[in-house]
Amino acid sequence: MTAERLLKVYEQISEAPDAIARLRRFVLDLAVRGKLVEQDAGDEPATRQLVRIAEAKSQLDLKERKTKKKAVDPSITELAFDLPLGWDEARLSDLVRVVNGRAYKKSELLSEGTPVLRVGNLFTSDYWYYSDLELEDDKYCDEGDLIYAWSASFGPFIWSGPRAIFHYHIWKLPLFSEKYLSKNFVYLFLQQKTREIKDAGHGISMIHMTKEKMEQLAVPVPPIAEQHRIVAKVDELMALCDRLEEARKTREETRDKLTAASLARLTAPDTTSDDFPTHANFALEALPALTTRPDQIKTLRQSILNLAVRGKLVEQDPADEPASELLEAIEMKRRELIKAGEIRKQKPMSALESKEIPFYVPHAWTWCRLGSLVLSSDAGWSPRTENHARQGDAWGVLKVSAVSWDHFDPEANKQVLKGTEPRLQAQVRINDFLISRANTAELVARAALVIDEPHNLMMSDKIVRLRLAENCDHRFVWLVNNNADYARKYYASNATGVSPSMKNVSRAVILNLPIPLPPIAEQHRIVAKVDTLMALCDRLEAALATTDTTRTRLLEALLHEALEPSQNALEAAE
Repeated sequence: MTAERLLKVYEQISEAPDAIARLRRFVLDLAVRGKLVEQDAGDEPATRQLVRIAEAKSQLDLKERKTKKKAVDPSITELAFDLPLGWDEARLSDLVRVVNGRAYKKSELLSEGTPVLRVGNLFTSDYWYYSDLELEDDKYCDEGDLIYAWSASFGPFIWSGPRAIFHYHIWKLPLFSEKYLSKNFVYLFLQQKTREIKDAGHGISMIHMTKEKMEQLAVPVPPIAEQHRIVAKVDELMALCDRLEEARKTREETRDKLTAASLARLTAPDTTSDDFPTHANFALEALPALTTRPDQIKTLRQSILNLAVRGKLVEQDPADEPASELLEAIEMKRRELIKAGEIRKQKPMSALESKEIPFYVPHAWTWCRLGSLVLSSDAGWSPRTENHARQGDAWGVLKVSAVSWDHFDPEANKQVLKGTEPRLQAQVRINDFLISRANTAELVARAALVIDEPHNLMMSDKIVRLRLAENCDHRFVWLVNNNADYARKYYASNATGVSPSMKNVSRAVILNLPIPLPPIAEQHRIVAKVDTLMALCDRLEAALATTDTTRTRLLEALLHEALEPSQNALEAAE
């Protein structure tokens, strides 16, 4: 692989998921397999170098314990690929000393002295301990030393800090001969081996990694001249990856700004009804090109929903009956039901104060409280239950998850204990508008509409049922309650409970939610338009997934071609 070849195909695969990270890993794979640079027949074979390294090792005064070798995982002791001509294989213990660090008592860790290098300092922690101990020289690491962390977080490092005492969960790996073995090549190999272990999902096994196992690690050894060429080529390609990654980051930031700006114009206070069509057309035309990530589709969906509840998604029709008259009709119906004894008289809803109104609405709209659209409300109960869903004709009690995810899930229930008499007043019926009054901070007060008549199900005491008036679009009310930014903030600010995993809202809080109410005809148009645009988002999401798959296949073809050159590799992927 060359930088020129990588740049030639980069634009085709740059948007593939984790493209740069995968390229970095693949560069290392090629490096340790001998496929990154060409072999030179004039290089001295690695076999001769290993003889000289063995001689250097024999001259050291090493006190090795004679222990019976235990069986080790073949992935450690065997190479999974064939070696190029001129290469050889060695155990890590034939190339380096694996020097244990030292464990420390709490009393030995001070606030000043020589730094004590712990695994956390290599990965996430900036907090250091120090010590005044005087130790043998091999318990210290100096700048440029090759070390390996082998705890829960693991991997190789070339130490770039000051002289430090290294902890028990770190090995120092001094080479027997830096003349016949490149420390940087060994470092690259250990990087690749570490990534291989992590990708295989066996990272936890490093907790149980022993010095003996580490010493038996099989290492591919190229001729020393080729080691230096490999290290130089890896440095070149990693620098290129750095530039590509920075370019991609800049490109993503530009896309995000353009997307945010185009969507912001739709909901900006100074956007007039005359400006809106122009901004909307630009957004709809530009967003498919700007959208390259699933989170951007999510942002688009939320923008559509916010436009819907602000009266900016469909045109207003002067012939529509104003929403104020709709409220009067609902109030008249409420009085009729009270007079007939079908519902109980409720305390009138208080008028909204100006500070409660989050934005202005079109002329024929009006602000009201959710309770103004509700004819009656009630809650369920929570009898003792089995630990499984209802079976056959048995009765079940809904779990809050039945109404938490924008649609009603009748399967999310628990069967009541045998012999328990059902409370029919808590039975779930078709057209019920159900809200969870107790849930996580994110899901509390989310609602679901019961579209089909469920069988033998009751509400739990954590679910509130609202009987909405027939002359309002229940799905529009649902859109506002579940998706309007201001509505979710309202519930968050009025929820009680210390733990984020369990928040509560009272029925009064639910009924007092401010609702921007359009004329009934416009409610229907809004719901239809939201359905159309959400279907468009679904298609964008599917297209994005297809494009990601294609880019991934092109990346795979490129990587395969690097291992097994073929003129048709990329053509097959396309």
